[in-house]
Amino acid sequence: MKKTLYAVLLAVCLLVYIPRAIKASGLPEKNSEVEKVQDAILVCQDLMGHPEEGIPKALLRNAQAIAIIPGVLKAAYIVGGQHGKGVLVVRHENGTWSYPVFVTLTGGSIGFQVGVEKADIILVFKDKKSVRTIAKGKFTLGADASIAAGPVGAGTSASTDIKFEAEVYSYSKAKGFFAGVSIKGASLSINKDADAKFYRSFDLTTEDILDKTDIEAPQVAKELRETITKYAK
Repeated sequence: MKKTLYAVLLAVCLLVYIPRAIKASGLPEKNSEVEKVQDAILVCQDLMGHPEEGIPKALLRNAQAIAIIPGVLKAAYIVGGQHGKGVLVVRHENGTWSYPVFVTLTGGSIGFQVGVEKADIILVFKDKKSVRTIAKGKFTLGADASIAAGPVGAGTSASTDIKFEAEVYSYSKAKGFFAGVSIKGASLSINKDADAKFYRSFDLTTEDILDKTDIEAPQVAKELRETITKYAK
């Protein structure tokens, strides 16, 4: 019982101090919202641009929302944690994609693990209801929606959910290695401060950004929409 309590406390500490670990590890940190969107575009091009080795086209065609979190920091010493900031876009009824809202990913894990690394993560949502839950507050993967490690490449193995029956599929790439990854228990939350800075408005709500097409947005947001449209059609 005590060991479990200590593990939980350590996981909490990791999640609280994990942003500081970025500086301690010497890994670069992105502060600008514009840079974060630019990074998201690069991640999309990298992980979606090669469907024979990456995210299957069949999954992207049916995606109702996509979250791109570049440079998620994973730190661990027996108990691990991860923290990252990225963007989320949703597909409109007419097939077009929304402007991005900013999200924060946090999570923990227990097992034999030591080290610090960065990884790019993409979450593919098949159910738009899950996204609406995120917009209302914190959203826990595996609790508020079923999540599975996404199948890689055009084909799938016998052990993979080939019918894409999960609500969310997750992918990760670190040090050149790309694979579906399980991040069950991690949570996503809207970063409203980042939204306000990016769109230069405190009046825009999360729903406004995701639903409206006539808001004023930086050029890089339009480029992200074009990139998603290119690969998720």
